[in-house]
Amino acid sequence: MPKLQIIVGSTRPGRLAGPIAKWAFERAVADGRFEVELVDIAEYELPVLDERHHPVLGRYEHGHTQRWAAKIREADAFIFVSPEYNYGPSAALLNAFDYLGREWTYAPVAFVSYGGIAGGLRAVQVMKQIVTTVRMMPLPDGVVLPLVMQNFEEGDFVPPPSAQGAVAPMLTELLRWTHALGPLRAEGPPPPTLPSGPVAPRP
Repeated sequence: MPKLQIIVGSTRPGRLAGPIAKWAFERAVADGRFEVELVDIAEYELPVLDERHHPVLGRYEHGHTQRWAAKIREADAFIFVSPEYNYGPSAALLNAFDYLGREWTYAPVAFVSYGGIAGGLRAVQVMKQIVTTVRMMPLPDGVVLPLVMQNFEEGDFVPPPSAQGAVAPMLTELLRWTHALGPLRAEGPPPPTLPSGPVAPRP
């Protein structure tokens, strides 16, 4: 059974990503087609990117990076639970993504997004452009939660019918792409093309 990691894409106190990710996790477990793990980037305490080597080289010097890389290597597919801040993803999600290179390569990724009138879609569009740089496959199928505060009652997330109906198609496409990309992910990324000296410049 392929492994799916659901990434909690916010570290802000009082974040809504936690209960939304927990709901997505429970739905994915109930679906039964993946081994599912909820991964909270807040637990890895990643500072603003502090590795001196380019991530594509995989030469991680810090313990927090090594722990994060080891966790992401375990997965075959991902769901990013993402808020929208100023028409983009959270700084915490982007920072956690930027730490790594080959660990993301050839994996499919879907999005559960939330926010105001746009439901986080603008943040997702930004992340879709970014994830392709490490050869991830971003899927068009996802869950969108506009005006998300309407879906909380006394701190509990109460998903709307549109969200409930969007989960199974998203997981179906994730599974298809997981199988399609599996041989490439097992093979690993192509050799890095950056200089191999002591310090590789990051563009």
